[in-house]
Amino acid sequence: MGDAAANLVWRGALAYLAVFYTDTFGLAASAAAILFLVVRLTDGMTDIIMGMIADRTHTSWGKFRPWIFCSTPFLGLFMVLCFTTPNFSDTGKLLYAYLTYIGLTLAYTINNVPYSALMGVMTEDDKERTSLSGFRFAGAFVGGLFVMGFLPTLVAWFGGGNDAKGYQYTMYVFAGLLMALMVTSVATTKERVVPIKQTRNSLRSELWDLTKQSPFVLLPLLSMTLFFYYRNVISGLFFVLVFAIATWLVRRMLNRPQSDKSGTQLDMLDLLTNKPWLILLGMGFLTMMYNGIKYSVIAYYFKYFVGDSLLTGQYFIALLVVSIFGALCTSYLARKLGRRNLFIVALLLSSLLTCGFYWLPGESVRYIFVLGCTAEFFAAMMPTLFFSMLGDAADYSEWRNGRRATGLVYSAGTFVQKTGNGFAGALVLVVLAGYGYDGMDATTIEASLPGMQQLMSFIPAAFGLAGALLMLFYPLTEKRQQQMNAELIARRSAIQSHHQ
Repeated sequence: MGDAAANLVWRGALAYLAVFYTDTFGLAASAAAILFLVVRLTDGMTDIIMGMIADRTHTSWGKFRPWIFCSTPFLGLFMVLCFTTPNFSDTGKLLYAYLTYIGLTLAYTINNVPYSALMGVMTEDDKERTSLSGFRFAGAFVGGLFVMGFLPTLVAWFGGGNDAKGYQYTMYVFAGLLMALMVTSVATTKERVVPIKQTRNSLRSELWDLTKQSPFVLLPLLSMTLFFYYRNVISGLFFVLVFAIATWLVRRMLNRPQSDKSGTQLDMLDLLTNKPWLILLGMGFLTMMYNGIKYSVIAYYFKYFVGDSLLTGQYFIALLVVSIFGALCTSYLARKLGRRNLFIVALLLSSLLTCGFYWLPGESVRYIFVLGCTAEFFAAMMPTLFFSMLGDAADYSEWRNGRRATGLVYSAGTFVQKTGNGFAGALVLVVLAGYGYDGMDATTIEASLPGMQQLMSFIPAAFGLAGALLMLFYPLTEKRQQQMNAELIARRSAIQSHHQ
């Protein structure tokens, strides 16, 4: 239920916000692309801050559930505001878009970072986490199914030809449903894994210390964004220079005595020396780029390349029904193949099938649906495996360093997912703008059709294949994971017995 609620926002923004901004709200594609990239920079700090705050929260409800409950009304509010079209000037609309989209991502951070981390403290067993992740993402796809499948119909029904009004009233319905589902999720879950408190300083002092470490997060993100958007020699040199300096500073920090490092620095170093987490970080970005590009271009693809925008909703319904089965099959297939191997197989098969879109003409609707659904069955396994394996990275940190920061591990995971989503949406708009696309000028459509073909086929497939290659280096085998879990359970039992 929690993921069904979250995906009323996530899938709605992922699938429709770009086309809403360009075709209804009236933003230029290039301006919307910059908006998506800039807002993702704010997520760099807010996700990490929220993870640290959640890890240091101690209530009778647990660490994470209070934050989910308190942030839910704000999440519903900003979802409505993002899809509201005020009668402002072009500059006023752009400013409004920035404010509301930043508000939405901030509310989503406060809600979803603790929600994602909740799975890591509901059970100690990695197989249970994989099963739980399967049910979680089945719920996510149900929420996405509702938004993607019925949003065009609801917009048309509420708007009566006025899309701006239709979007706004549709979001009222989604916001009410979101709050009911999220509150139910909070009321019916329990946090069971309780690590020993290890923080040496107050939350205020550690957050202040985090501001000193903020360049480690913001500068690499800024360099990535500039290189992504401008793709020239200067942005490339800046990218290389920033990462070289960051690497040198991290090595210097590692060589300092343990007693001289703050709690924040220890948390950051735990992550940066956690090989499973680093690989999963890259996997989260690549798989989100893969899925995000495909979902972001679908509305354009069916509206212009296929020539029937009403098929968009039907296609989303078909994809998400298949996704539910893919997510629920993940646990069974993971037991047979192992999660690492299943991840690689899913990436390869889904990417190769996606390449086939390039050769399908717009009138081959039946084949478009068959190919898309087959590729989506395997793509649905990617986020299911990713979030279950983040719990393993938290286990690895506790096993290796004696410190467990579940919220921080998952906050980085949700951040890289949102970053990948932002870059995916921006890349779609950058490619379309490169082909001369203007949502308010019908004469530009024909020239942009090849770009839509590329965005449905080879461009996302390249990210999927890169992910399969990266996953070959993941170090936690099923046997090693079982040994690590057994040691951790024994350690926790010994510590609890000592304290009693």
